[in-house]
Amino acid sequence: MRTTGAKDAVSVLFIEDDEVIGRHVEAGLRSHGYAVAWTRTGGSGLAEAARLPIDVVLLDLGLPDMDGIDVARQLRDEHANVLILILTARSEEIDVIVGLDAGADDYLVKPFSLTVLLARLRAHLRRRPPAPAGPGEPIRIGDLTVDIAARRCLLGDREVELRPKEFELLAILVRHPGEAVSRESFMAEVWDENWFGPTKTLDVTMSSLRRRLQAAASAYPPVALPALTTLRGHGYRLDPPGPLDGN
Repeated sequence: MRTTGAKDAVSVLFIEDDEVIGRHVEAGLRSHGYAVAWTRTGGSGLAEAARLPIDVVLLDLGLPDMDGIDVARQLRDEHANVLILILTARSEEIDVIVGLDAGADDYLVKPFSLTVLLARLRAHLRRRPPAPAGPGEPIRIGDLTVDIAARRCLLGDREVELRPKEFELLAILVRHPGEAVSRESFMAEVWDENWFGPTKTLDVTMSSLRRRLQAAASAYPPVALPALTTLRGHGYRLDPPGPLDGN
């Protein structure tokens, strides 16, 4: 097993016994900023997954010591949140179905383009739910980062200026990504739990927040901005960003 890459990069466990493919993919991942642990057997791959903090597993099915499907099942049982991409020469539809049913998130048939593999990784990583932040830690969803303790909002590495109420609404949304938040919850937390007036002020403030985020996104290179979705008759939801054009 060999580990390469930046300390704080997305960590990839690469399980592949073919030396040529292994070296090519490892070098390509490393050149794009991923930290790579490359191992050549299913058993050693499972051992590394138990030992290392892993974000992604790239898994060949034709391993010398055990079937990759069994490796995928065990990985999914033991690591519920890891992203598993199967890389294999098995191209029959039944093989694809079995691999996905075993817990894989995607399936790439050999020979494959490194460019396509990298694009698939980017797309999956953008859609993943954010890991729960510890107390006081910034929350990141796509390219949006919200530091609640410091009251800062960043898109990529650039700060977005928000009014106090806009920031408070966004703070609630990022704490509950993908979840519906009711109008009553916003009003109670951001304004006053005893508020009895019209809630139009919520809609106006949320519209202003949406405009500021969209304006910031349009001013920068392509960024993965979460979608602020209106739920008519209920409230709002912050949805993880979809794939960027060109990826």
